[in-house]
Amino acid sequence: MKPRCLIWDWNGTLLDDLQLCLDLLNELLEQNGSTNRYDLAGYREIFGFPVVDYYRRAGLDFSKRSFEALAADYVARYNPASFACSLCPGAADALAALKSAGVRQVILSASEQALLRRQVEHLGLAGYFDELLGQTDYYAHGKLAVGKAWMARQNFDAAEAVLVGDTLHDAEVAKGLGAQCVLCAAGHQSRARLLTAGVPVIDTLAELPALLGL
Repeated sequence: MKPRCLIWDWNGTLLDDLQLCLDLLNELLEQNGSTNRYDLAGYREIFGFPVVDYYRRAGLDFSKRSFEALAADYVARYNPASFACSLCPGAADALAALKSAGVRQVILSASEQALLRRQVEHLGLAGYFDELLGQTDYYAHGKLAVGKAWMARQNFDAAEAVLVGDTLHDAEVAKGLGAQCVLCAAGHQSRARLLTAGVPVIDTLAELPALLGL
């Protein structure tokens, strides 16, 4: 399964922002007048893409505040707080193992491009990646289109790439790209949900190098 290219998701896969995202959701719910509150287990059962549908599942009422206003509020809180987040367990060793093996690495993220770059540089990771592929806005709904445009510029078959993520959407993106996929159950969705994708599921990134034959 050794790939020519490893396509990383960012949030919840490399960047450990799970607790931050849970806290911000509960803050939005309180300020939106909802009595719903979530613990980590409950959050991991409702989180998903598109974000607008996830907000509805969580109990946010768009008749009180629009999705756009809620998303802007979330981003205004998330962006500065995200720089206190660390890497997910096993991420540093996995990145180093892939680099040592000569595997190209890119990030394909639902995050806005400039924020993604600042976060990666803040954690001292820029040297690991050939490209950082983010979004032009903060509504988090364009990973597949960005990934397809990038893949069209490459000189290798998509089947030689492995996308590593932490959500069912990452499996959908990998399928859309024609890439292989591995999902990590340490992020924003539960292992039980990830298993429905029919791709390998690992518990932490520490398992990834061996799975890839590195």
